[in-house]
Amino acid sequence: MTTDRAAGLARTARALADGEFSSRAVVEETLARIEAAQPALNAFRRVRAEAALAEAEAADARLAAGERLPLLGVPVAVKDDMDVAGEPTAFGCRGTFPAKSEDAEAVRRLRAAGAVIVGKTNTCEFGQWPHAEGPAFGDTRNPWNPGHTPGGSSGGSAAAVAAGLVPAALGSDGAGSVRIPASWTHLIGIKPQRGRISSWPDPEAFQGITVNGPLARTVEDAALLLDCASGSHKGDLHRPPALRLGEAVGRDPGRLRIALSTRMPFTATPKKLAPVVRAALYALADRLAALGHEVEEADPPYGPIGLTFVPRATAGIAEWAQRVPDPALLDPRTQDAARMGRVLGGAPLRWARRAEVTLHRRVGTVFRRYDVVLAPTTATPAPRIGTIAAMNGLRTDRAMIAACPYAWPWNVLGWPGISVPAGFAPGRLPVGAQLLGPANSEPLLVSLAAQLESDQKWYERWPVTAGDTAGAA
Repeated sequence: MTTDRAAGLARTARALADGEFSSRAVVEETLARIEAAQPALNAFRRVRAEAALAEAEAADARLAAGERLPLLGVPVAVKDDMDVAGEPTAFGCRGTFPAKSEDAEAVRRLRAAGAVIVGKTNTCEFGQWPHAEGPAFGDTRNPWNPGHTPGGSSGGSAAAVAAGLVPAALGSDGAGSVRIPASWTHLIGIKPQRGRISSWPDPEAFQGITVNGPLARTVEDAALLLDCASGSHKGDLHRPPALRLGEAVGRDPGRLRIALSTRMPFTATPKKLAPVVRAALYALADRLAALGHEVEEADPPYGPIGLTFVPRATAGIAEWAQRVPDPALLDPRTQDAARMGRVLGGAPLRWARRAEVTLHRRVGTVFRRYDVVLAPTTATPAPRIGTIAAMNGLRTDRAMIAACPYAWPWNVLGWPGISVPAGFAPGRLPVGAQLLGPANSEPLLVSLAAQLESDQKWYERWPVTAGDTAGAA
């Protein structure tokens, strides 16, 4: 019996629970799809074929015994910055890394929900750039247009989900690294509240700017994966109150006040919103208005938020640079960033961390008048493969800011955001829009995203992947 790549996470879980097919069959077909697509898309760094099949057989025995869990027997993937017992965590780097003895807390929780971890997906070195390219593993390509990047740094997870290789995957988001590839591959990408998904074995990741989050084709699937991965470890520095986002998927969000924002935070570098992205954003705003929401143009008062991002990001890179077996193999741009992080890791970092409280008050004033901010996820469609990867440090920073100036402020704030599909640019290149909220607003954002999805039916459009012509955009 064959399984449908369009089944998604929730439908696959229900089918397994109902006995329509076995976990072994689902995982076998998942592994076959990964193997067939790997030469063209290169989404995976590690594929756990033997271990995943053993886990699937164990899941089948549990299902046969009457056990039911949210993801029992369902295959998922995780980004290669998350520890999986028995696998190395290279985080996009070259070199020989030792196998980990324990799962990261997020992976442990997925397993506790019954998930089968089929592999670890590609990411650029330390997740710094909006692509998944590098000498350690090659180039991960966009299923919609393989000449272009799927984005990053969770590009492998996005490519795997967009191509239907897995029903959903975890990524991580330190400056948009879930939302950017979601935008560029026509997916739902959720950056949850800081701490919603544990960062353990790190008390926090990249000085608190990086969080783990799901990539999926539907809001229901993204919410399900987020619910299953959510929860705190006793060692976590950030432990927000528990939420169940699956309950918000079918909930009417009510009539909301939505601020349509295209303002870019100040960075002292040139950047411009591409007309095709602007048009897609305004079309989505029109749909929200047609659904009964009050939409008007307004911008969050970002102020000097960029000054607080750099010390935290570079200090995080400096911390990761100490973990690699051979630092000499790191990209020269990474080595420069690590040096900067060591310089800024004292008083500037302490100032940046303290400034967050003031930034919450300042930026949060937008939510006195509005419930949600609607903004572009990126300023441009996905660039071609190799565009940013081939640049030096200064040109990389300028190109990255020009393409992706909208996502990172919410990492500084630690607040949630969801990237949803907004349309297509020429060349079959998807673009997205962000729904942004204040602290712990995931239920509202999920209910609004689900309402939009019901209207737009984004999930009906598929890229053409190798050997497949069904469901093409």
